[in-house]
Amino acid sequence: MKIGIALGGGGARGLAHIGVLKVLEKNNIPIFQISGTSIGALVGGLYAFYRDAQKVEDFVYKLVNSAAFRDLNLDAFDPDPDDSEGYWKQLVNNAQRKLSIYKTWRHKSIVSKSQVDKIFIDYPKANIKTLPISFAAVATDLVSGRETVLVEGELKRAIIASSSIPGVFPPVEMLNTKMCDGGVSDLVPVYVSRGQGAQYVIAVDVTKSLNEREELTNGLSIIDRAQTILAYQLSRERLSGADLVIRPSSTRFSWASVRHMPEIVKSGEEATKKAIPAIREALNQR
Repeated sequence: MKIGIALGGGGARGLAHIGVLKVLEKNNIPIFQISGTSIGALVGGLYAFYRDAQKVEDFVYKLVNSAAFRDLNLDAFDPDPDDSEGYWKQLVNNAQRKLSIYKTWRHKSIVSKSQVDKIFIDYPKANIKTLPISFAAVATDLVSGRETVLVEGELKRAIIASSSIPGVFPPVEMLNTKMCDGGVSDLVPVYVSRGQGAQYVIAVDVTKSLNEREELTNGLSIIDRAQTILAYQLSRERLSGADLVIRPSSTRFSWASVRHMPEIVKSGEEATKKAIPAIREALNQR
């Protein structure tokens, strides 16, 4: 049976995909095809290249701890209420958030293309068609609004396109159009895996939970909540086509919680361990 895995978008929450892949690999679950959106594409592309989850984890750990990535200062978008530095750090982070938002009024994105190139400098440049595991990255055509499935060409370029969060990273010019984050059009690419030949699709959903209580104290927090609801509803529709859905507890984190990588990866491992019996049963039945 050809197993496909659809790795969804969700920023730092998607680091849980690494834990999912580690457990599937440890249990010798054969993966025929991987489809990924945004962080799901970044992690999935690495696994399709390396076929080794530990190498993927090592690569991503090095990436998020690189000077170029740290310059993004994502901690400013992910305040820790238990931080001992308290009020003054929150004040600085708030100022940095406002500065970043202001930059989007004057430029296409908070992060420049040269910064993006530095962040992804070591990402594999392999051709998607030559990867050991069939792979597809999902991006969104900003001009037509259509979902775009990238199954050929340079892997790195496809990953950058799929991961280009609107307003944060600049659009990627390719295929005679401008591409941005795949999560805008397909947050969990279940049907992409199905379309690439997968007979049994495992979806990994890291959409932020609606159960998390949020303080709706200003316009930005309300916009963020509205986006969370939109993403949640979009992912429900896609997930209905999966044979099995894995939901790591990483959904309680924000898209910027990169500093919690070990805990988030662990959440993917724990959720997948619980799913292994169901996967084995499905394999035995077909």
